[in-house]
Amino acid sequence: MEQKNTAIIDKKQKINLFLANPRGFCAGVERAISIVEKALSKFGPPIYIKHEIVHNKFVVENLKQKGAVFVEDIADIPDNALTIYSAHGVSVKVERESKDKQLKIFDATCPLVKKVHNQVVNLNRSRKVIIMVGHAGHPEVVGTSGRIADKIYLVQNIQEAKEIDIPETDNLSYVTQTTLSVDDTKDIIEILKQRYPAIESPKKDDICYATQNRQDAVKELTREIDLLLVIGSQNSSNSNRLCDIGKDHNIASFLIANESEIDLNWFSSIHNVGLTAGASAPEILLNKVIKFLQQNFLVNLIEKDGKKENIMFNLPKELRGSNE
Repeated sequence: MEQKNTAIIDKKQKINLFLANPRGFCAGVERAISIVEKALSKFGPPIYIKHEIVHNKFVVENLKQKGAVFVEDIADIPDNALTIYSAHGVSVKVERESKDKQLKIFDATCPLVKKVHNQVVNLNRSRKVIIMVGHAGHPEVVGTSGRIADKIYLVQNIQEAKEIDIPETDNLSYVTQTTLSVDDTKDIIEILKQRYPAIESPKKDDICYATQNRQDAVKELTREIDLLLVIGSQNSSNSNRLCDIGKDHNIASFLIANESEIDLNWFSSIHNVGLTAGASAPEILLNKVIKFLQQNFLVNLIEKDGKKENIMFNLPKELRGSNE
């Protein structure tokens, strides 16, 4: 990719570079990528993956080079092939199609997404009418909605929460897309509760801990910075939201795939820069951005304290090592 950098910068310009913490890979993403890598190592290529394993171009291209084949339609996978479902989860229809083709499946669905799938199934068994707070077309929403035959009503924003018309007002429940934070959903949920006082809340919080933690870390950065860089792909929901938070605080904020997309003109009269990465962006990309900035500025690197994340999700038994 051609470098956007065209400005002539005084390399004596000093910047404080604040690193958000936590940032980058979450446990669900680490598990999904590990499933692909271990499957490739044990069984060899090709291995087929339904949708991008995670929403990051660097990760996807790296796995392609190792023999992973990414497809959107199960029909494009040969019969009996080894196949992996992405971290976003799949519908029952996809599972049926996989069974018809006798595919050998490793399910890399994030356990937190799987929890929402189970909630939806249980609510449906209890004859509940379900509202899902989420983004239309996002693979997690598509997969969750496809776990039951009955309709799930989708609410994407405050306006839709105000306008949605559901006759079964005494038999409602809601779930949320995991990659939305508490702050993203609270106003929508408040409106739903005002309109439908009997609506049932999830027994457990649907929100992904990693989503909330990364957003909280960026909010902390906004107190000290004049410019925010977020490393992530354009189709990454959580990365886009991190960038939005900076903009919401009137800070110049840019979503970049890697260091080649940095425009040095952004740094004119800037001294305090925040840097973070979405939950599907690897640390190697962050290190390359740091190196690029160090080549162009006198960088004072400041690692911020943040919430510790010690969560780990188990791999499928067939892919675990002897010490796992």
